[in-house]
Amino acid sequence: MTHVQLGLDSFGDITVDAQGTPLHAAQVLRNTVEQAVRADQLGVDAITLGEHHRDDFAISSPEIVLAAIAGRTERILLGTGVTVLSSDDPVRVYERFATLDGVSNGRAEVILGRGSFTESFPLFGYNLADYDTLFSEKLDLFAKLRSEGEVTWSGKHRSTLVNQEVYPKTEHPTGLPAWIGVGGSPQSVVRSVQVGIPMMLAIIGGDPARFLPFANLYRQVQDELGAEAMPLGVHSPGHVAETDELAREQLWQHFAANRNRIGRERGWPETTRAEFENEADAGSLYVGSPETVAQKIASTVRTLGADRFDLKYSNGTMPHEQLMSSIELYGSTVIPRVRELLAE
Repeated sequence: MTHVQLGLDSFGDITVDAQGTPLHAAQVLRNTVEQAVRADQLGVDAITLGEHHRDDFAISSPEIVLAAIAGRTERILLGTGVTVLSSDDPVRVYERFATLDGVSNGRAEVILGRGSFTESFPLFGYNLADYDTLFSEKLDLFAKLRSEGEVTWSGKHRSTLVNQEVYPKTEHPTGLPAWIGVGGSPQSVVRSVQVGIPMMLAIIGGDPARFLPFANLYRQVQDELGAEAMPLGVHSPGHVAETDELAREQLWQHFAANRNRIGRERGWPETTRAEFENEADAGSLYVGSPETVAQKIASTVRTLGADRFDLKYSNGTMPHEQLMSSIELYGSTVIPRVRELLAE
């Protein structure tokens, strides 16, 4: 399984400086570009940027940041994690990413999602009561657009298309590379195969092995529908430092602040250090020395039969300097070690 792709993921979290003062979003955006440039230099396979519309994340237009990264990199894949398709227009999404693909010499990809954060729905005039039908309809249209030929389509939430062409075309024979971000419902797994867009599992808590039934269902449906084999991706949070102890100490305060802020909005109890340690030991938090993180990634890849693993290296308010150090260790040490472990 040495062919596995190993990427990095960021939401452009608003970080703090050495004195603990939050940086301006503009500086966070510039830092994100620098982080991606270093990842490219280190041989990381992909960088994906999440879309949010709130004050604790700087990235609301990932494709703009990715275009800036494209101009300063050579080989790294440029994607989103995720593009909130439900509150966007599939045609405009396709056009934007086809354009990014052209200027980056074929390196663009899009991960489509419903959006676990819902700020974009009222912002762009969508009703949360339509949460499920919005995504279903728009995903259906997006899948048709990937043919890059004439498209005829009708639905409830968008104007009808009749023999419509969308431009620019990409240089990919099968259309724009895409994934669907899946949180773990059987219906989402089946839909991924039905529309022919690979699944990226967002595993943000608990033992990764508990997602094995979804990976098995994914492959079973492919067999039943006679579909060509589709890759499986996994996205999980983590942090790399020189030692396990240092990595956990650096991450804890930022992890807790981020988790508790979101938790207050959603009615969750405050997290505890014991919960954090349990996620680091046996859950989906890939935090530790390069060897510890590499062993854990390799285990997850083997268990699920994954073809792609993206580490969400941005963690709440964690300073830019620590993020850069984590990227350095991930690219220089973790990735080669994972490949070595998978080849054994």
